[in-house]
Amino acid sequence: MYISVFRKAHFNAAHRLHNPKWSEEKNKEIFGLCNNVHYHGHNYDLEVKVSGEVDPDTGYLIDLKYLSDIIKDKVENKLDHKNLNIEVAEFAELNPTAENICYVIWQILRAELAAKFDLAVRLYETPRNYVEYEGK
Repeated sequence: MYISVFRKAHFNAAHRLHNPKWSEEKNKEIFGLCNNVHYHGHNYDLEVKVSGEVDPDTGYLIDLKYLSDIIKDKVENKLDHKNLNIEVAEFAELNPTAENICYVIWQILRAELAAKFDLAVRLYETPRNYVEYEGK
């Protein structure tokens, strides 16, 4: 039986959207308030979807405690209450847009999960704005 399980998580982080190749004027034009030199923050909501075949012996697709632990250890502890531009190595040269944050989270989790699982990550930057990456 092919099925999906979901786990939700939450973290708070600050960032500044900025392209160092552009002038200050162009950055302000493109990114607006999100280009604030003093940064700004979001209360991010994360949804992780793992899909695959149910193990006939356990009845589980994946142990949700294990999934919860890797999200907490590898994502929340890494990103929560951090300035993404300054404190998170993955964003030293990568603009921390919602799209890029979602992709980085997907990469982190993909490395922790067995290849037999399909993975999708949905990241809500606000209740109305979210992005999703499925590894395609």
